[in-house]
Amino acid sequence: MAACIFCRIIKGEIPSFKLFESEKTLAFLDIGPISKGHALVIPKFHGAKLTDIPDDHLSEILPVAKKLVTATGAVDYNILQNNGRIAHQVVDHVHFHMIPKPNEQEGLGVGWPTQQPDMDALKKYFEEVKSKM
Repeated sequence: MAACIFCRIIKGEIPSFKLFESEKTLAFLDIGPISKGHALVIPKFHGAKLTDIPDDHLSEILPVAKKLVTATGAVDYNILQNNGRIAHQVVDHVHFHMIPKPNEQEGLGVGWPTQQPDMDALKKYFEEVKSKM
């Protein structure tokens, strides 16, 4: 954790453009934005993936992201959270991006390669996952 850039930002060892801070949550502008207003919301509890973070340390995340949307005036936007390298996670500390999408050129570009699943297989998978919820 000593090398975690977000932990160092939380501790004040690295400066940031802090937008919100509470006991459990920090929000700040991304210094490599893909659009104006691109900000990060992070739990102060260190964990690499979402499943590493206790639920009570996640309770403010979406309300803070919502406040960022309002504060930036974003009309169209993405809330993004990646887990693992192949899912495009670069920093191993859970973080949520609030990325305004002011036009087709700026903001997040997303492809959505849908699949046509076998419905019997999908039903079986549904039953498997539901039983674990």
